Amino acid sequence: MKRIMAILLALGMLFSLAACGGSAPSQPAPAPAAPASSGTEEAAPATGGDEAAAPAEVKGLTEAERKKEFITVGTGPTSGIYYPIGGAFATALKDYGYATSAEATNATGQNIQNILNGDCEIAIAMQDAVMQAYTASGAYEGKEAASDLRALMRLWPNYVQLVTTAGTGIKSVEDLRGKRVGVGAANSGVEINARMILAAYGITYDDIQPDYLAYGEAIDNMKNGQCDAVFVTSGLPNATVMELGVQYDMVIVPIDGEGREKLVSEYPYYAKTVIPAGTYNNTEDVEGVFVYNIMLVRKDLSDAMVYDILEGVFANISTIKASHNAANKNIDITFGVDDIQLPLHPGAEAFWRDNGYIS
Repeated sequence: MKRIMAILLALGMLFSLAACGGSAPSQPAPAPAAPASSGTEEAAPATGGDEAAAPAEVKGLTEAERKKEFITVGTGPTSGIYYPIGGAFATALKDYGYATSAEATNATGQNIQNILNGDCEIAIAMQDAVMQAYTASGAYEGKEAASDLRALMRLWPNYVQLVTTAGTGIKSVEDLRGKRVGVGAANSGVEINARMILAAYGITYDDIQPDYLAYGEAIDNMKNGQCDAVFVTSGLPNATVMELGVQYDMVIVPIDGEGREKLVSEYPYYAKTVIPAGTYNNTEDVEGVFVYNIMLVRKDLSDAMVYDILEGVFANISTIKASHNAANKNIDITFGVDDIQLPLHPGAEAFWRDNGYIS
């Protein structure tokens, strides 16, 4: 009996020592990191506390890791400004150590699909079309929602420019009724803009003769008298529009009044603006609207790689700024991501949080 009591006493001392864990004070277990949010939701509260858990730390790639990755940048037609700016992104990331290429595409519509298919790592697109694809609305109604779309960063504003020549007599959006109108290639970003703007003024394609051509081709038709007005959605200035203004008595039709009020009320990714006097042959400001371009990124890229891509972009931002006036004025880390409605990739979210643009 005494031997049994001795054994029990010894076991009790062992359990006591294990519970003490030595002389150093014990540390509380760290709260689990909140899952990376979409950029639109608040982080989940830490268990047993009133404050949100700290997001997991994300770091970029090493130089050796970077050299193993290939980045294809989806741009746009060679006649537009997506192409030179997208090409500059490819150059900037190549200078940062990645293997890269810039792919000429039909712009927004194709770039959205290429991102979803994994054919591009990053791609430029207009936010209105992106959000319609993401929510399966508008031009994408009846299709499966593109819920895998993610944003990397904000780019430059695309101005919706409705151009005609003085001989057509077109002075307002309402004057387009019964006219031949270049609305952009079918389901392109330009065509989505045209459809939404016309609808805001109570105009459908039944009220016009739509010409489904890229704006460069449509403007050529207008020069030949085969088209009356053309929608051009682009940064300022657009070289094709500038050329038209030099060769012809060009008119920039204002997008204003009740139609514009309805448009920006229903679709908050549009904003009121003006095309400043002297941009083309216009001697006065012309009322209009713009919608931001954003850079899409594949959802399945690692957080570290996406974080690293952004570090590379801003390490070589001078290359991107030199590609076009629109990039020079509007692509900069200081502009942040407040204007982006699409969820950010978690790696992008970590980058923008670390740089003070997400709380």
